[in-house]
Amino acid sequence: MPPPAAKEALAGQARRRYVEELVKGLVHVVQACIDGARILFDKPCEHAVFMRRRELVQSLGNNAQAWHRGVVGGLRQAIGQSATRSGELTLAGVKRDDLTLVSDDTIEREIITSRLALAIMDRASWEFADLRSRVAHLEGRSEIEAQDVMRAHVLARVVFEAWRSAGLSLESWRELQTVLHEEFALLVEEAYHEVNRWLVEQRVMPEVDLRPHIKRSRTHPNAGFGWMAGGGRDSESLGLAMGGGATVPGGPYASGYGVPGGYRDVGEETRMMTRTAPLARNRENAEAVLGRLNRLVARHVPEFAGGHAAGGGAAARPATGERPADRPVSPGLERAIDTAAQGIRHRLQPTVYQGREEPVVTTPALLEELHHRNKALKKAAATPEERATIEIVALLFQSILTEDRIPAAIRVWFARLQMPVLRVAVAEPDFFATVDHPARRLIDRMGACVMGFDSGGSGGPGVGDALEREIKRVVQVVEAYPDTGRRVFQTVLTEFEKWLEHYFKNENEATKKGVSLAQQVEQRETLAIQYTIELRRMLNEMPVQEGVRQFLFHVWADVLATTAVRYTAQGEQTKAMKRAAADLIWSASAKVTREERAEVIRRLPPLLKALREGMASAGMDQPKQDEQIQQLNNSLAAAFTAKAAVIPDENLREMTERLESLEELLPDVENLEIDESMVLDLSGHQSNDMEVVLEGGSMPTPAMVAWARELQVGSWYMLDRNNRTEPVQLAWQGLRKQLSLFVTPQGRCVLFQQHRLASYLQAGLIVPAQDESLTVRATRSALAKLDVDVSRLLH
Repeated sequence: MPPPAAKEALAGQARRRYVEELVKGLVHVVQACIDGARILFDKPCEHAVFMRRRELVQSLGNNAQAWHRGVVGGLRQAIGQSATRSGELTLAGVKRDDLTLVSDDTIEREIITSRLALAIMDRASWEFADLRSRVAHLEGRSEIEAQDVMRAHVLARVVFEAWRSAGLSLESWRELQTVLHEEFALLVEEAYHEVNRWLVEQRVMPEVDLRPHIKRSRTHPNAGFGWMAGGGRDSESLGLAMGGGATVPGGPYASGYGVPGGYRDVGEETRMMTRTAPLARNRENAEAVLGRLNRLVARHVPEFAGGHAAGGGAAARPATGERPADRPVSPGLERAIDTAAQGIRHRLQPTVYQGREEPVVTTPALLEELHHRNKALKKAAATPEERATIEIVALLFQSILTEDRIPAAIRVWFARLQMPVLRVAVAEPDFFATVDHPARRLIDRMGACVMGFDSGGSGGPGVGDALEREIKRVVQVVEAYPDTGRRVFQTVLTEFEKWLEHYFKNENEATKKGVSLAQQVEQRETLAIQYTIELRRMLNEMPVQEGVRQFLFHVWADVLATTAVRYTAQGEQTKAMKRAAADLIWSASAKVTREERAEVIRRLPPLLKALREGMASAGMDQPKQDEQIQQLNNSLAAAFTAKAAVIPDENLREMTERLESLEELLPDVENLEIDESMVLDLSGHQSNDMEVVLEGGSMPTPAMVAWARELQVGSWYMLDRNNRTEPVQLAWQGLRKQLSLFVTPQGRCVLFQQHRLASYLQAGLIVPAQDESLTVRATRSALAKLDVDVSRLLH
């Protein structure tokens, strides 16, 4: 601890470091706001909203530099002012004795800045609590001043005043409010964190007693929208010296301000982060929870920070990208874990009743059994880190086992995972540092499947005997290989994923028929695209009438695909459809002799009959058939008048041979780039057993399409469609995730194309049933308990 004379100087230095961190990251915040405004502008909306968003993009692009300068200047002024404020302040700094009527603009300003301050504190309250305690300790007071520059509402007022001074409107702020809240919350959290880290390096309160400050009612990491376009806060400092003054060089963005559109392009990396925003936000929130857990524990158990990154997430890994080295479990704890695992297996062994295994203990008894084992484990632990790990894992499983949506029969198997998970948590530091650890992913994956809405009732795709048996097998395999660490969890996770695909396809009565239908749809659509591509190649250099060409590409390719799916590619019916294509091409070429014209007239009736039969087999109704035939008649009439081009006999023979062996020429499915415009209308696939979603939602953003591709089979969602909201489970995804099949608990199948699914996700018409994974929710619950009584880590 520094000598008393240096404490006040350290407090002032901490405030200057805080402001420096804000200024360093401010350019990224401004850029993220511009990107966010552009994304809003690109979204479909009503005309009035469109005009507001256009005005926002234009004004922010023109005034971003002035806003940036205003915030930097406001922060410099705030740090230069005395932290002490005389008198009790109310709205906009007016003393209570001087109260007069307050304008609506002033009230609105206070409301807006208060909302921004609340959004910041929702995210950064943990870091602020530590920083507040350390600075107050340095200054020998119980609390920092109400108008201290480190308080969120001071920054909020500076930011908003700079916004208005730059000529940006109140309406523009409201339009962009979600982005502003999230970006400044991220910036302030990181600034608090950096100052806390520096103060710890100066040996200022390495351990913070938070009990005097337990006034907050929540700590919520999901505040705001989570824009990723700003990226990290690692850009060069903008020159706010430790002594005070700031300079703002033009280097990082000199070519951006003052040009049309505002900032310059921030590069492919930023664009990629924007495209995957929904996925990145989920991961970011999960890693934020892990980061808070690590920082909280490390304050009281310093050894814990040696192997678990205090920042969580990416910060948990060394610069090389490798995970931290494993550490051995102490011999005494190793033996205690083995003993506890054997005792739990014996105590929780299910009994067989009427041919079905039933759990022998209730949930309270289950928790009591595990609590008893945890006491013995803590006594056997050799280090404070091992004791802390035992407590955290116990809290995680306490939350998991009290989850109401997990059926009682499944809870027993989750309980038996506690000892194997404890073993890897002690031995592998990255269990608490990353959401990607196989043990976490396995628990989350199984939890997402069992936390449905049907516990095995007839017809529904919920937790049936087959799924329970598979979870039992997974747990028993994990128990059988206690010394393999993460490898056994990764192995059974892969096996569980493969089992899910097999289960929905072959075992689940509610889904296997729908999956079969969906696979037929996918096979037909894929073949239709392949046939279209090959027909285009085949006819590329051949003088075929445009009407015939379009008929072959847009109609007959689908007919060929439908026939091939029903009767195989080499079936007689499929060969007949290929011959009809060849006859049509020949008939539409120029006929200059009387014999050729007579041959066309002879062939025409059976050709038209074959064409109608083919279109009917593909689900085309009579009026559309008539329309297509009429267009073909026009092409054939042109052939009779010799207006069409002549196709040499040699080319016709070669084309006929290629049609007969068309399947051998089709492009490889794995390398096929499916253009959504080529995917044919799925309306012909509607049936009593399967509903194809053809409308709803709006044009999806690339980020939403990426999210649609990342949905996992077995997970549950809430679907809002046809004036009803119902749970659905994702049962199947096809080639390149172009098609996705969901099933209701009643067994009704709902099929989405990828872009339609992305549209529903974007519009909130289909949302995950769980707002966060099972282990993240459990970690949040553990944090809440430790926040109240952190001493349980040490005893």
